[in-house]
Amino acid sequence: MARVKTAVITRKKHKKVLKMAKGYYGAKSTRFRMAKQAVMKSLQYAYVGRKLKKRDFRKLWISRINAGARANGVNYSTLINGMKKANININRKMLAEMAVNDPAGFAQVVAAATK
Repeated sequence: MARVKTAVITRKKHKKVLKMAKGYYGAKSTRFRMAKQAVMKSLQYAYVGRKLKKRDFRKLWISRINAGARANGVNYSTLINGMKKANININRKMLAEMAVNDPAGFAQVVAAATK
């Protein structure tokens, strides 16, 4: 069986990891072994962070909707329940945007949901 040299492939892999580690502190940006560990951990943090971002934004939207709803004399859960019963399909992101930037329109939604 023929001998396979992997120098080119190995160098390519190392360069890829070191490029991702650019800007890291100390030897983590220049030495492959340390860079590989740092990059793997960074990718794990990035993956988890993308999931946490969704949760954080949903919490933010809910708190903004709640604040706007309380300004109109109703709490968040009552508003959402009323909207479901009245077949008003507006997602939380848009509701939060309305609560902050269009209080009059938000008040109309609240009125329609609490009839």
